[in-house]
Amino acid sequence: MTLMTLFGCIFIAFGPATVIFLVAVARDHFHVIIMISSAFFWLLSLLISSIWWTIVSPLKTQLAFGVAFSVLFQELFRYAFFVLIKKAEDSELVSLASKSSGLFKHKTAFVSGLGYGIMSGLFAMVNILADITGPGAPGLNGESPQFLIISALLTCAFVLLNTFWGIIWFESCSEKKYGYLVVVFGSHLFVSLMTLLNNKESYLGSMLSAYLVLVVMAVLAFKVAGGSLQNLHSIFARKLPSDMRSEDVTVVSPTT
Repeated sequence: MTLMTLFGCIFIAFGPATVIFLVAVARDHFHVIIMISSAFFWLLSLLISSIWWTIVSPLKTQLAFGVAFSVLFQELFRYAFFVLIKKAEDSELVSLASKSSGLFKHKTAFVSGLGYGIMSGLFAMVNILADITGPGAPGLNGESPQFLIISALLTCAFVLLNTFWGIIWFESCSEKKYGYLVVVFGSHLFVSLMTLLNNKESYLGSMLSAYLVLVVMAVLAFKVAGGSLQNLHSIFARKLPSDMRSEDVTVVSPTT
């Protein structure tokens, strides 16, 4: 039973990210490197957050302060990674890669966000996954038996949110649309603070806020990446079979 729960939570938390990686990233060695580098920058933000939490004593008693500074450091290191990518664009390797694809800028932002999200999700779930292996079962000591599934769903949401935040953040920095920076930081802080409701087993509030923001960020990321309703229509519109497109259609009028 514990193994079934373990693999179920793993698939829920990291299933979408794994599919995205295999379909869109794994075959491109350059963007695999970008994703790993982005994950490393998230680790650096975690290191700075831990040092800050140790130095500043109020953070040890007020969890909300720790969450706020953790979000701040994550976004600062997201910006630092953007600056690093911009400086690397002058290199020959990046120049060749960018010329090979017109979507290079957006894909780099997407991949960096995915790396950020996967590393964030791994650290969010590692202790929970270790406890799931047993012995025991959730809820024996009066805790909610839904805690594990809620944690997996929130981790999935944060992985995808970081992916969308990466796209929006890179676009706002590239085009100097600083309003998007406020949106990213504000939504990140809001969703992170809402997860504190889980301490009171108010799972509905944290889940609804996370997935509502996820939908909004997905639409915004699609927009800043150049997407439109016309693009969606062209993708999903049904195309005529090739034999019908090549066939000449003639209209014969009746003779009198």
